[in-house]
Amino acid sequence: MTTFVVATDSVHTSAALCDYLVDRVDQSDTVHAINSIHDEDSDAIRDGQDALNAVASRLTAVTSVETEQFTRGNVPAEDILSYSEAIDADEIVIGVRKPSPTSKAAIGSVTEQVLLHSDRPMAVVPRETHR
Repeated sequence: MTTFVVATDSVHTSAALCDYLVDRVDQSDTVHAINSIHDEDSDAIRDGQDALNAVASRLTAVTSVETEQFTRGNVPAEDILSYSEAIDADEIVIGVRKPSPTSKAAIGSVTEQVLLHSDRPMAVVPRETHR
């Protein structure tokens, strides 16, 4: 029985994370899909809910899925780390965008902060940038 925290910010990220997880999870596992909104922007909240729904619709047939959206003003990395600790997650699964030709950063700031401050195993799943 494995407890996963799946941090997502878009339907595209959810799709990539689900592609990674669908063959790894089974009925005894639990996936906690989370979305963290720093500002209470209604478009961001709706997009986050869509991202969570995408995870639930893709994985519910193979494992237990719980979703949680945080709108308490924390930076997303803080929510990911504190939630993972609170539920004693076995693994954090997070997406990373491939850098654009003009980008200097290889990974996003949220992914970087989670990587630097987590003591849990992680899977960092690449996804294509959508222009």
